[in-house]
Amino acid sequence: METVKTQDIAINDLPWKIEYNAERCTLCGSCVATCTFKSIKVAVQSQSITISEKSQPEPEHRHIARAIIKQDASIANACRGCGMCERICPNNAIRPVRNPDERKALLSRDNGPIKRGGRTNLNAQRTLDHIIVGRISQMTDPSLDSQRHTFDIRAPFGRVLSPHELPFRVENGKLVMAKKTPPVDWVYPLIFSDMSIGALSTRAWEAVAMATAYLNEKCGLPVRMSSGEGGMPVKLLESEHLKYFIIQIASGHFGWNRIIKAMPHMVTDPGGILIKIGQGAKPGDGGLLPAAKVAEHVQAIRGVPKATLSSPPNHQGLYSIEESVQKMHLSLNAAFGFRVPVAIKCAASATSVSVYNNLLRDPYKICGGFFIDGIQGGTGAANEISLDHTGHPIVSKIRDCYLAAVKQGLQGQIPLFGGGGIGMTGNAAADAFKMICLGANGVFCGKILIQLLGCIGNEHGRCNSCNTGKCPMGICTQDPRLVKRLDIDRGAQKIVDYVLAFDAELRKLMAPIGNSSLPVGRSDALVSTDKSIADKLGIQYVC
Repeated sequence: METVKTQDIAINDLPWKIEYNAERCTLCGSCVATCTFKSIKVAVQSQSITISEKSQPEPEHRHIARAIIKQDASIANACRGCGMCERICPNNAIRPVRNPDERKALLSRDNGPIKRGGRTNLNAQRTLDHIIVGRISQMTDPSLDSQRHTFDIRAPFGRVLSPHELPFRVENGKLVMAKKTPPVDWVYPLIFSDMSIGALSTRAWEAVAMATAYLNEKCGLPVRMSSGEGGMPVKLLESEHLKYFIIQIASGHFGWNRIIKAMPHMVTDPGGILIKIGQGAKPGDGGLLPAAKVAEHVQAIRGVPKATLSSPPNHQGLYSIEESVQKMHLSLNAAFGFRVPVAIKCAASATSVSVYNNLLRDPYKICGGFFIDGIQGGTGAANEISLDHTGHPIVSKIRDCYLAAVKQGLQGQIPLFGGGGIGMTGNAAADAFKMICLGANGVFCGKILIQLLGCIGNEHGRCNSCNTGKCPMGICTQDPRLVKRLDIDRGAQKIVDYVLAFDAELRKLMAPIGNSSLPVGRSDALVSTDKSIADKLGIQYVC
């Protein structure tokens, strides 16, 4: 018998245990074949049994070798609880069970910090959950009919000039424009956040893109989708559907060589340009695409070899907001003939208001939006220490930026969009409505989209293997065998259905407070059940 070593990892140290019923198992091998993490394997178990095969009892001892399914007791191949084995087993002979006694958080530090790809429940207490709609129009100020009333659910995307800055003059009794105004598009206040081809599989990215096009062309909802860092397919860049997409440029500039080459062949302008300075999942840190996910098509789009792709933590050569306005905003506006809104995306932090104030003082009037990403953003591909301990909740930062603009009489001139945890509890419409009432012009979300596509990762440690390239649902992987598991049409339909429900629910919230258009800054419509939150946001406290 082998000597027991107490420091060895055992099954009971892992976060998930495989519950296996050998009596039901037919050893078809489906569970072993479908497990992308190699958490289970076929093994041989020695058994001693007593049987009697004659008409009268004649016990006989036998030793047999029996094939079974066994869990691998190692951190590298630890079960993530995705449940693919349970889904495919025809006899319900196997399933993952959460282990309350797991020690993985301590054991994984033997090989350095906790790997990228985990999410915890550390930030589950959300400010938005303590805010409710409290001002309801009734007898004195009648509410609206959410089913039959006409609502204008549109948000500006682009620099909005104040009345005295509009370049109009009167000639012969007619109003004549003296010079061009900054480009402004009126978009739906829900933007699909940036998730690149590479971070997502081609089929997952295509499903979101299909949903975006369908919502615009068939449903009349001008939803925009951000491409994410890493470029876009050439056929899409040269198609008329490009007007529904916001092209992102981040510190790595991946994919922009292709975009520049495609510019002469573009039949329409993109929906916007988004300069990503930082994101809520890992503020102050650059992006990272592991080599396992850099497949051939990703290499072609990004123009890189097969290697781990690290983005710098900041845009090289930009050391202040003033420089970013002068260089990047000006150059990207010029690249598209000053016809396309150019916005900036930053992580929520203590300096968000300072950044916004600098953008408001932009002398060129070309900053088309300010996207703020809160600490609860991220789909699970960031480092756990960044996800849980770096950044700022989004609610108070949106409110602070809005009130800073109000003090200067500049509210609404640079649209505010907030993200990071929108729809985390399932109802994005309620979260969006509260954010808009606090000063946002719209919201952006990403995690809820991949959940609609079938992602099973959650805040309690299930799956969350976006960084490994082994996503069992075919969403965050480039493995052709796994990608085939994702049904593009069905995924796109689920996203469309959710956005249509989002639209109906948003009307249901706008109607009771008597608003036909977005209630931007209408904090009087909100109340809080938490005194500290009410004091911080300047809304009424109720109990």
